[in-house]
Amino acid sequence: MAKSRTASAQGRAKVTAMAKPRGGNALRPLATKAASAQDARKARGLERRDAILTAALEEFSARGFEATRLDDVAARARIAKGTIYLYFRDKETLFQELIRAMLTPLVGTIEALGAADVPLAVLADRLVDIFVREVYETRRKDVVRLMITEGRRFPKIAEFYYREVLSHIIGAMRAILRRAAARGEVPAELVDFPQILVAPGLVAIIWSGLFERFEPLDVRAMMKTHVALVLAARKKA
Repeated sequence: MAKSRTASAQGRAKVTAMAKPRGGNALRPLATKAASAQDARKARGLERRDAILTAALEEFSARGFEATRLDDVAARARIAKGTIYLYFRDKETLFQELIRAMLTPLVGTIEALGAADVPLAVLADRLVDIFVREVYETRRKDVVRLMITEGRRFPKIAEFYYREVLSHIIGAMRAILRRAAARGEVPAELVDFPQILVAPGLVAIIWSGLFERFEPLDVRAMMKTHVALVLAARKKA
């Protein structure tokens, strides 16, 4: 009987051993495979979203907001029109997300510079380089140009642009000018008008779309000249 109990115990141990996962968790490879598939789907979704935004920029730049059709955006992105609605509610939402995707990283960079307590001449030189490299020499200038041409006719889009982009940039510029005025680098009155500091950027974008082929503009040199004039005004005073 003792022998029978021993055999029975050995059998139960064998069954238990067979039930235990070998090499760790036997479900782990399945979980890893599922996670990999999920990551791949997520990556494809992000790629498709980026493709829609890229196509939207092309269409909006070529046709303007009103004339752009989602059918044309879908055709350019090589997707079905219905796919756009998986990512964007309507054309206005698509335009807003285009603004956010293109300009929000740049806004963060400018806000970080706005918090730096360094001489205005140093900050301005850095801001000019950022504008030329990250806006004027990229497709971001097309988004800004679209706002210049379309904002008045579509107030909701203008409001979105102001809230998401322009108000942050103006806030950063005002903080820079406030510290510069406290150091005596610029007139105190300039703090109320940060638009003066960024105006050459808008002039450059408008000029590039209308007159560049007639008279090329050295944007970097123009903007640095503008900063020099602003600083010189305080020295003369």
